[in-house]
Parts: sequence; structure tokens; C-alpha cells
Amino acid sequence: MATSVRQHRISAMENDRMRSAAELLLRARRNGTPFPELPVGLRPHTLEEAYAIQDIMGLAMEPIGGWKVGAPAPDATPLYGPMPLLGGYAETGQKISKHMRRMRGVEAEIAFRLGSDLPVRAEAYTREEVVAAIASAHPAIELLESAYVDPDKVDRLSMIGDLQMNGGFVYGAAYADWKNADLTQEQVTVSIDGAVRFEGTATNTAGTDLLRLVTWLANQGQERTGGLNAGDWITTGSWSGKALANQGSSVTVRFSHFGEIGIWFE
Repeated sequence: MATSVRQHRISAMENDRMRSAAELLLRARRNGTPFPELPVGLRPHTLEEAYAIQDIMGLAMEPIGGWKVGAPAPDATPLYGPMPLLGGYAETGQKISKHMRRMRGVEAEIAFRLGSDLPVRAEAYTREEVVAAIASAHPAIELLESAYVDPDKVDRLSMIGDLQMNGGFVYGAAYADWKNADLTQEQVTVSIDGAVRFEGTATNTAGTDLLRLVTWLANQGQERTGGLNAGDWITTGSWSGKALANQGSSVTVRFSHFGEIGIWFE
């Protein structure tokens, strides 16, 4: 595992801006002191700059345990970002510590764990090669945190720069028959403290071809990932949208075939 991130090649002046933005975001997350939005002069103007902020934050929070990748539509270009281990990784059934917790947001996801490396190379990986590199597939919860008081009210690039709200990762037991799963029929329910907060079928905005996202990450994403490594986790977009829990809350995510994950927040 222990993937590292590569910083984007942007001008020294812009890199200073992005570094200053990243420092503000990191401080707010670490101290639990969110702010409404980045100062105008530090906001990213392009996706490249937003990714540069992500990469600076990722380096500060290394090691990286994997990558989140998703898309707003089945035919849209994916967005991606690092998932630092410092955000908090856990297995189903575990307690999520209070460290760097404020929002306590959760999203239901399906995640893949790599069993072999997909290093940087000039020739594109085929879908078959990517599938062969995957060791297992799991139900998962992406834990959401943000440096912003309300991340829904900041501009899109500023939200992307803040690790796209990634604040950790929880995984359940592997689903053995994942290669034959019909995700168009996959149902998901998210419950917090016993109350159903989301229920739906085939609700991932990226569509149900999740291997498209992983293959894209292995190829177009390698400039930033530096290649994918055995042990890396890859999450593939939300099936539920964001739901917010509270300190002391219990959360259960149940997929109809992929299985169930349960956690509680300290």
C-alpha cells in the first residue's frame, strides 16, 4: 500500500497560493475549526489547481491508503483524489475515534482492493488487466469531513481541493461473487441510529460500470497516483449521497448483495 501522491506541475507562484490554501484547510481539519470559504486570492481557478491542493494535503497526511474515484454521470470524466490513512481507516464493527471528526458524514460505496501493482506505463491497461489486479470487492463507507462550515455552499473547485470531503474509510467483508454481480439490481440502505436515511437501487451517479472508473484511474490517473500498488483501496462513488451522523451515533449500510457494514462514532 503506502501510495504516494505526485504534485502537479504548476507555476511557482500558483504553487505558493495552493500551498497556502492547503495549510488553511489542514489547520481547520486538525483543530476542528471550520471556516466559511477560502480567501478569494487562495481559491483554485482550475481543476489542476484543485488537484494541486489535494496533493499537498495528501503529502502532509501520508501515507495514502488508496484513492476515491467517481463521476457525476455514467459518461462523464471521473474526478479522483487521495485517501490518506490519517483520515482514519477502519473495519466494519469498529468505533470511529473523535480525532479530526466534526461533520461525521457517511456515504455508501463499493470498494476494490488491489492484489497486485499497476505501475506507471506508456501502454494503457486493458479492462481485463485491471480486473486481474483486483484481489477483492467490498461494501464500504466513505467518512466525510470538511474544513468548511458548509461544504455545499463553497464553490465546486474549493470543495474538490479539500480532498473532496474525504475524511476516512470503512470496509466490510469481501463479496466473493463480485465479478458476476448485476449492479443494476443492487439495493442500498443507510440507517443512522436505527432510522433509515437513504434507500435506493442502482443509485451511483457514475452508473453501475464501476470497473470503468478503476480502469480510468489506472490509466489517466497515473500522473498523480504514480501508479497503483497492491493493497491500495479504491472507492468508486457514492450510492447514497451524504448523510450526517452525530457523536455517539451508530451507522449501518446494507447492500443487497455486497453485504453490510456497521460502525459507531465515539
